Amino acid sequence: MDNQAVFEEVKRLVASKPGAESLLAAVVNLLHRERPHFHWVGIYKLQGEELVLGPYVGKPTQHTRIPLHQGICGAAASAGQTIVVDDVNRDPRYLACSLETRSEIVVPLRQGAQVWGEIDIDSDQPAAFTAQDRELLESVAELVGSEL
Repeated sequence: MDNQAVFEEVKRLVASKPGAESLLAAVVNLLHRERPHFHWVGIYKLQGEELVLGPYVGKPTQHTRIPLHQGICGAAASAGQTIVVDDVNRDPRYLACSLETRSEIVVPLRQGAQVWGEIDIDSDQPAAFTAQDRELLESVAELVGSEL
């Protein structure tokens, strides 16, 4: 599936009006299935000063709760901006989830200006995320974020 087809599928999922958790789980599964280099795909939701892991696909992680200003996830949520890390071993913010992870992209989910969560994706490949991946994920985040 090309990026446009993935985005259209997300639009279809949103239009079907599932519950919030069902929608997030379906989006996580779609992204994981359609992008082979997305080895771990998850949603973190902001609860107070912590990011709390919601639906995800991939290896289990010990990072089910992340303080807002820690890690790459915390940095993206705090800044309200996408962060792409080509080599997690060179970024001191990285909270190791898997020894295999080499790169990460984190895209905030927001309703209006308010960040309420994020899409977090890890890859076992260094520099795995392209400009097209970022564009797709930011479009998906904008659509899903405004619907929940």
